[in-house]
Amino acid sequence: MSTTETTESRSRGKAPAGERVADWADGRLGIYGLAKANMRKIFPDHWSFMLGEVCLYSFIIIILTGVYLTLFFHPSMNEVEYHGSYVPLQGQLMSEAFSSTLHISFDVRGGLLIRQIHHWAALVFLAGMFVHMMRVFFTGAFRKPREINWLFGFLLFVLGMFTGFTGYSLPDDLLSGTGVRFMEGAILSVPIVGTYLSFFLFGGEFPGGDFVARFYSVHILLLPGIMLGLVVGHLILVVYHKHTQYAGPGKTNKNVIGMPLMPVYMAKAGGFFFLVFGVIAAISAIATINPIWAMGPYRPDQVSTGAQPDWYMGFSEGLIRVMPGWEINFWGHTLVLGVFIPLMIFPLVLVAIAVYPFIESWVTGDKREHHILDRPRNAPTRTAFGVAWMTWYFVLLIGGGNDLWATHFHLSINAITWFVRIAFFVGPVLAFVITKRICLGLQRRDKDKVLHGRESGIIKRLPHGEFIEVHEPLSQEQLHTLTAHEQYKPAEIGPLVDENGVERKVKGSEKLRVKLSKAYYGEESQIPKPTVEEYKEITSGHGHH
Repeated sequence: MSTTETTESRSRGKAPAGERVADWADGRLGIYGLAKANMRKIFPDHWSFMLGEVCLYSFIIIILTGVYLTLFFHPSMNEVEYHGSYVPLQGQLMSEAFSSTLHISFDVRGGLLIRQIHHWAALVFLAGMFVHMMRVFFTGAFRKPREINWLFGFLLFVLGMFTGFTGYSLPDDLLSGTGVRFMEGAILSVPIVGTYLSFFLFGGEFPGGDFVARFYSVHILLLPGIMLGLVVGHLILVVYHKHTQYAGPGKTNKNVIGMPLMPVYMAKAGGFFFLVFGVIAAISAIATINPIWAMGPYRPDQVSTGAQPDWYMGFSEGLIRVMPGWEINFWGHTLVLGVFIPLMIFPLVLVAIAVYPFIESWVTGDKREHHILDRPRNAPTRTAFGVAWMTWYFVLLIGGGNDLWATHFHLSINAITWFVRIAFFVGPVLAFVITKRICLGLQRRDKDKVLHGRESGIIKRLPHGEFIEVHEPLSQEQLHTLTAHEQYKPAEIGPLVDENGVERKVKGSEKLRVKLSKAYYGEESQIPKPTVEEYKEITSGHGHH
């Protein structure tokens, strides 16, 4: 055999280059086994599961646009004279941070659009996180084994808030500077250590000369790094625990019904990413946000009118705006309670949201795994708590923008402030009561539909002259969906005397748990599901006319 023939036969026996690279990587990373185990992973198909994807894709867009912006931004507070393209500010003294932001906006090709996309993507990310967490809360998706994933999502939301705050503080314009000054005042209200914290953060008396550089490091390195780790951990746990799904025929806690990751889900996810990117880009091109050139560079002796933070920080500002200006003198020190009390309420509310899954698990005593989602109406107390918290949040959002409400709707700012103060206490209570009543009403309607069928809208006259509406029986799928949920029974304290006749001491925590359990699952908190006997009696023609 000739050398030429040998070479040709060898070349025909070789695998393609891509396959050889894959084999090389598999020998070192085990990618074949990983792909085989996960590429056919099943994901249920429901529109509400897209909310998490909106958050993920917005986060990716933030990272991509943020990398581009770092190439041109100068995080320095050194004073320079502006000689850029924006004529109205030429010759003015400003920080390098503000000057470089103007340079990005007016002199860098596509710079203004990238800035707008970056800011809008941050708003969409936090809005998506808010709605996504509410979906998880109302459907009970935080229950075992997903408590840790709930904490990951909560931390992503909180860190996103502070990443956004440090981000819009970087341009050193009059609006962001006012927000930073607001934060400095809140820090100074902390007894004993407030002054030290402020000097440490700003490198001296506000505004100092270091906070932009420090905020920049936190904004592009520390917080995004932690958030990226949390996103990866969140996705790993989603895959490990398998995805939750809504109740339906054939769906149990031991299976998942849906589409495989490859190729169906990945194809849809790829298209959805470009859709989210396109919508954010379109909004950014149409709606201007944070036009720093209209406000000018920050000066400590000036405050911009209509100074509002981004929406996710509005409730914290509302807490301080509507709080009375209380002050007390203690051992020669002035305690500014009008700022310090809201500053303490803010983290307490966030902690309450974070630990709620553990509270509900303790109240129910349920240690089982849950992969089937609740319908919000079937958990009236939980749903009422969620709506009450949202009401409280939006009431404070009104308080955080009381000046804009007053100017735009020609109202008294004092009247708005007093409305928020009253609604702060009354609003959540009313929302809780109304929401719970609505959920119970929906439960009664579901029970009636199961027993009597769906209203058809057809009126029938009986031989003796009576008019009745004809009801259509529900399908087996609909019957299953309406009756698949589990109803807990309220906890009981149990016998107060043991088997030896000795009185048992009941702990205060046990008494509290029983009271909360009755509030959650007592007779006034849920409507009993129709039983099989009731259904058979109705459908057999007895018990109705």
